[in-house]
Amino acid sequence: MMGQVYDRVALIGLGLIASSMGHAMKKWGLAGQITGHAKTAETRAAALELGFCDEVSATASEAVQGADLVVLAVPVGAMGGVAAEIAPHLKPGATVTDVGSVKQAVIEAVGPHLPANVHFVPGHPLAGTEHSGPRSGFPTLFVNRWTLLTPQGADPAAVARLRALWEGMGANVEEMEAGHHDLVLAVTSHTPHLIAYTMVGVADHLRRVTESEVIKYSAAGFRDFTRIAASDPTMWRDVFLTNREATLDILGRFTEELFTLQRAIRMGDGAMLHDYFTRTRAIRRGIIEAGQDTAAPDFGRGAKEDEA
Repeated sequence: MMGQVYDRVALIGLGLIASSMGHAMKKWGLAGQITGHAKTAETRAAALELGFCDEVSATASEAVQGADLVVLAVPVGAMGGVAAEIAPHLKPGATVTDVGSVKQAVIEAVGPHLPANVHFVPGHPLAGTEHSGPRSGFPTLFVNRWTLLTPQGADPAAVARLRALWEGMGANVEEMEAGHHDLVLAVTSHTPHLIAYTMVGVADHLRRVTESEVIKYSAAGFRDFTRIAASDPTMWRDVFLTNREATLDILGRFTEELFTLQRAIRMGDGAMLHDYFTRTRAIRRGIIEAGQDTAAPDFGRGAKEDEA
């Protein structure tokens, strides 16, 4: 096993991702001491009860004191404010990272607040479920999942150390430019989520179909939509507001594809539809072969992975 990577880690925000990180670091001995902070006393108490934090603090400023690694696990829209709050209390030489689904906006919001003697290595684990909160975390969430780092010229030793932590938690790690990350995620995650929210909204507005019928006759496809649309609304609001340009670009492309399919259906063009579905099925098979369609080992909740 890898052994301890950081002596003291501070988790700011104690939801699904942070709690899973805490459980994983405990399971594989990757951190000496884990301190946590969340806004509510209930969440802080749960973190202690569940054991993924050794101690909790009522303020983020207190939690980060003496930490070698600070993980910002709050909604993207809140990261700038948290960075400004903790900046004066960061240990010289510490690394600050995040787990946000958007990278360029986080860099612009957080970076200016951090002192020069602190390493900033933004990150994004492509893992999660539709569950949220401290009780939803589990140690194997990141096993065989990708974590993307966007170091933006950060100190190579600090980047290597953070990479070692993620690899110790079972993740595959890749470095990527922030803008490219945001475009890739707009395709693979952000726009699909928006479409899922929209489809569930359509069903809600279709008054000819009663609520009970929608639930009673839900086929697998619609159940997948409802699973995705159950994700945390605050997080997804911030994702779309902060990754606006890339998401709108991909939505435009999606709309063009949709019009093409509409025309084929209207014109009875079965050959075009068959060819299109054949090509997209091959893409799906590629995802399965890459091992990215199933939950991490020991998940045990029956829900599939739903990264942000």
